[in-house]
Amino acid sequence: MTNRLRDEIREEEEQEKDLVVKEIAPREISDNFLTQFFKNGFVSTDSATRALPFVLYVAFLAMVYIANKHLAENNIRLIDKLGKEVKELNFDFKSTKADLAYKTTLTEVAKRVDTLGIKEALEPPQKLTVEEDNDK
Repeated sequence: MTNRLRDEIREEEEQEKDLVVKEIAPREISDNFLTQFFKNGFVSTDSATRALPFVLYVAFLAMVYIANKHLAENNIRLIDKLGKEVKELNFDFKSTKADLAYKTTLTEVAKRVDTLGIKEALEPPQKLTVEEDNDK
């Protein structure tokens, strides 16, 4: 009896040795404007490294600007909401004030008090005078 597993493993190893490995040449980048700009001239690794703190500073300022804009928009929404609430409360105040003015008129008070059994006086009020004695 032969060991089939060993034979299969040996055959696979021999097949792997027979395989030819193709070397792929690195892909060349075409010489367009951007590659020449970053590779040869204006921006190099050293200048990019030196400019990194400034770029980070500008990015930080951009984030602060965006955050400030969001806060301002939220404040505007809040102001509009409070303005609407003030208008509504102003309307409630005016309507309540008008109701109070109507309910405190003489005829309305007389109607409400009539149910309690109190009636309006038909005679005008009398004026009381006090005489002082200087004889003491």
